[in-house]
Amino acid sequence: MKLGELEVRSISGGRFRLDGGGIFGVVPKGLWERKCPCDDRNRVALDANCLLVRAGTNLALIDSGYGSKTAPRQREHCQMQDGNPLVENLARAGVLPEEITAVVLTHLHFDHAGGCTFRDDSGRLRPVFRRARHFVQRTEWEDATSGAPELAGTYFPDDFLPLSEAGLVELIEGEAEILPGITARLMGGHTRGHQLVSIESGPSSGVYISEFCPLVAHLRPRWTMSYDLFPLTVRKLKLALLSEIASQGSVMFFNHDPAVKAATVRQNKEGDFVIVQQYDLQ
Repeated sequence: MKLGELEVRSISGGRFRLDGGGIFGVVPKGLWERKCPCDDRNRVALDANCLLVRAGTNLALIDSGYGSKTAPRQREHCQMQDGNPLVENLARAGVLPEEITAVVLTHLHFDHAGGCTFRDDSGRLRPVFRRARHFVQRTEWEDATSGAPELAGTYFPDDFLPLSEAGLVELIEGEAEILPGITARLMGGHTRGHQLVSIESGPSSGVYISEFCPLVAHLRPRWTMSYDLFPLTVRKLKLALLSEIASQGSVMFFNHDPAVKAATVRQNKEGDFVIVQQYDLQ
């Protein structure tokens, strides 16, 4: 789709499944299962919806999916696709990794940052997007590299340390313009350094809202994930963000919905948000 002078396309970083209890937190299964049926192992279907934005001669990628490094046992457990889904889907869109000039990582969890690195034939870790600056909030980087025991299993250094070693990481603090029309906004909530990305050109605007509303089912303001490190912050900010998006008529990009990649929304009389118009970004 076009947002003013910007061209926006959804690129899958790989389909996978995670436990429904993790995705919907304290929401009873009897409620969320009506919206997102699960398999016999209680897993719901997800997609790592990355966003490709063409801004003049620049190509920006928002998030990178899970990549190709995950161990076979974990890939089976999460039903991850084989190979490197992001690179393969970029190729189908006619884009090579070396054409990407900026990568914005909303946070550094495996399903958002894992696609930034790969192992070559010798087993050495290398950046996938070797010509791109990778933008990360400083607080997110500090937490991901801290080695804090309470964050064990949350971050995997192989996903992002090779980027720093290659001089490709650009740490930002708070709000920062990545490219003209593309702005990162520190929000916190899901993680301390979790950020969303605003896209604006002329009268048109969109928001890659990341984990504040990963699925259409999460349009209910109080439906949040057990993966959120600061759940009360998510509840508070999510309602304000959804209200802002609805009032401005901005396009909202869902980062994990396997069926709906983007839509405009409105708030109904019950206080929930519903889709007004859905967009196909393939």
